[in-house]
Amino acid sequence: MKEIQVGLIGFGTVGSGTAQVLYEQAERIKKRTGVSIVLKKVADISTAALPDYLTDTELTRDADAIINDPDIDIVIELIGGTTLAKKFILAAIAQGKHVVTANKALLSEHGMEIFKAAAEKNVEVGFEASVGGGIPLIKTLKEGLVANKILSIMGIMNGTANYILTQMTDHATPFEKVLKDAQKKGYAEADPTYDIEGIDTAHKLVILMTLAFGMDVRLSDINCEGISRIEPIDIQFAKEFGYRIKLLAISRNHGDHIEASVHPTMVPEQHMLANINGAYNGFYFTGDMVENVLLYGKGAGKMPTGSAVAADVVDISRNIVHQSINRVPSLSYLPEHIAPRPITPIEELRCPYYFRFTTLDKPGVLSKISGILGKHDISIESVIQKGRDKKSKVPIVMRTYEAQEAAVRKALNEINALDTTMAETVKIKILVDDGK
Repeated sequence: MKEIQVGLIGFGTVGSGTAQVLYEQAERIKKRTGVSIVLKKVADISTAALPDYLTDTELTRDADAIINDPDIDIVIELIGGTTLAKKFILAAIAQGKHVVTANKALLSEHGMEIFKAAAEKNVEVGFEASVGGGIPLIKTLKEGLVANKILSIMGIMNGTANYILTQMTDHATPFEKVLKDAQKKGYAEADPTYDIEGIDTAHKLVILMTLAFGMDVRLSDINCEGISRIEPIDIQFAKEFGYRIKLLAISRNHGDHIEASVHPTMVPEQHMLANINGAYNGFYFTGDMVENVLLYGKGAGKMPTGSAVAADVVDISRNIVHQSINRVPSLSYLPEHIAPRPITPIEELRCPYYFRFTTLDKPGVLSKISGILGKHDISIESVIQKGRDKKSKVPIVMRTYEAQEAAVRKALNEINALDTTMAETVKIKILVDDGK
């Protein structure tokens, strides 16, 4: 039986989960592949000792001890960040070693450099765990949907944001209180900015767009809005309109340009993504042959993510044994067919909108707001006005027909400048469920 030796850099949550998966599933993997995968070395600067089941695994504080070990075939990078991780991955590739990583931030910012280096050395880079935790998204796009033109990608790609919005929806709890609860339970980081402002979701969308559309795309190409301004009142109004608010990543293939954005979205209650709750993720692809495909599951966590890392190790091990390295291109498309493609300017996008204005309760305010919207060709579908609060402020909620983002921004700038407007207007896009 062929033996494949592996080195693991980083023994934190995902690293320890990966080691546990490889140990507990060792016999099953052998029966399925005819390959014995051996975790030879672990490098970590803060781990004092490895678990008892890793008695044959060497612990070191020096990542170079793994990178320069001639017997190690595959290097797993699980330290995160974009500096040392990039250095270690490029060094391992330079030594002719295959690499597996879960590092979405690194790949979304420096992926092309890494994949180019791997192609030059004819080694593989596995990154299934970088998007969706244990959900097999990368393999689905690279292999399962290989005969499809991908028309669109939509997804709930961050479990922290989805947990927060679910708690706000189910219990009418304010954002800040839910966030603190999520931090106590370990769903949110001490600094939750990447999760709640959509940056983590944008990292993942970059990777999926590269695979789906064969394009060189960067984080700076993604228009990004977070959920920190959503309040329980917005969620209540969404319910009245028949929607649930989700932080969505959306990319649509318009042929000569690609739409790409991350933002809070009112999703129709009957849509499959509307019913994905808690810390779960959901990814909704539309292909020209298969039509709609939904993948759902835990998008993070020790064991689900460890499972995805192990899956890459197994795939690469099979390819080593059968001498079929790069049988499936790392980025789905052959390198010569990956190129920049125009990103739709956010100002040109059109969709229906939800607006919540906070105004003084005075005669003529509603007509003034309506007049400004009309001046910018924004048509109102419905209006709800609730009672005033103790300070004579009143929320006015409007749902519009399809409007252009540029016109919406100009109109809201004017409305926010009115002396009767008491707070910045909350704006949420409404998903049109057209299957595209």
